[in-house]
Amino acid sequence: MSYRRNTTFIHGGIDGDETTGAVNVPIYQTSTFKQDGLGKDRGWEYSRTGNPTRAALENLIAELEEGRYGLAFASGLAAINTVLSLFKAGDKIIVSDNIYGGTFRILDNVFKNFNITYQIVDTSQSEAVEAAIDDSVKAVYIETPANPLLTVTDIKKVSEIAKKHGKTVIVDNTFLTPYLQRPLTLGADIVIHSGTKYLGGHSDTVSGFVVVNDKELADRLYYLQNAIGGVLAPWDSFLLIRGIKTLGVRMDRHVANAGKIADWLSESGYVSKVYYPGLRSDPGYETNKQQADGAGAMISFVLDERYDYRIFFEKLNLITLAESLGGVESLVCHPATMTHAAIPADIRRQVGIVDELIRLSVGIEDADDLIEDLEQAILASVKE
Repeated sequence: MSYRRNTTFIHGGIDGDETTGAVNVPIYQTSTFKQDGLGKDRGWEYSRTGNPTRAALENLIAELEEGRYGLAFASGLAAINTVLSLFKAGDKIIVSDNIYGGTFRILDNVFKNFNITYQIVDTSQSEAVEAAIDDSVKAVYIETPANPLLTVTDIKKVSEIAKKHGKTVIVDNTFLTPYLQRPLTLGADIVIHSGTKYLGGHSDTVSGFVVVNDKELADRLYYLQNAIGGVLAPWDSFLLIRGIKTLGVRMDRHVANAGKIADWLSESGYVSKVYYPGLRSDPGYETNKQQADGAGAMISFVLDERYDYRIFFEKLNLITLAESLGGVESLVCHPATMTHAAIPADIRRQVGIVDELIRLSVGIEDADDLIEDLEQAILASVKE
């Protein structure tokens, strides 16, 4: 039976346990499964290959993304590693010009060793994507909104261009989640998530996901998932199922808070630039509005030159300086030295990841408390 999205968060995938009547999927904390004879198992053999708790989660994420096949991994990078392992020496991948630093690192320092190369392109400009495609290009990898400058790429338009040339489209949907954006419905072939972020939602577990529609592609990914082995454990799978149950109500609060804070930052006079696709002044506003049900809760901003960003971080009381994002608590980070330090300085500066750039993951606290904390930290960081 098909339900609306908020109901699916709670009852999607495999709902409860028919054997005992438990309303939650059990944690099958086992590495292996008894077989009734040679070649006679009960659907399960070994937990790297498949586990009932993980399978329930994989069914759930596939349903939420309106896909057919879901795979759960031990981290977002384990998911990315598995997807990139689809390609072979000589292949090239087009990537958005501002993406998560870990994605750049694995492309630049790992897969480049196997002669799988990449080309950085401003994927928000569809003509630039088409101009970059040649015979060596096998995929277009985009984040939208991108990390950390929240650049918006038109998924449908890029997918149409890629399909015309027989290329695969991979979309990292971490920032918006399937509550706000569903790339497969817009033409993407593969959706990736860091489940560590909004899907888990409580900063207490690390995970990753891949969702696809194509059976052949799913079979190749399942093979790689088992062969590489970076699978999600049963306990973490349970935590993700639990976290997803409240995704809708959390995202509503995240987005409402972010909108209020983005407006305040824009009018405050304390910053020289605000990156947030929910602002009408943002270049990606219209595209994001067309393809997503909200702008998410990630904001990046550049402090005015009157303030010292290093002191700003020290003076925050409520908002936590930390890696990651998407938890119920607000987190702030310095992309140039934290999340995107793996990207060479010249490339960072070229795309706009300057030293004064601050990335804010807006939590679900009271928005006025967050604004007060930001303001007092900014005022305390005035340069002498």
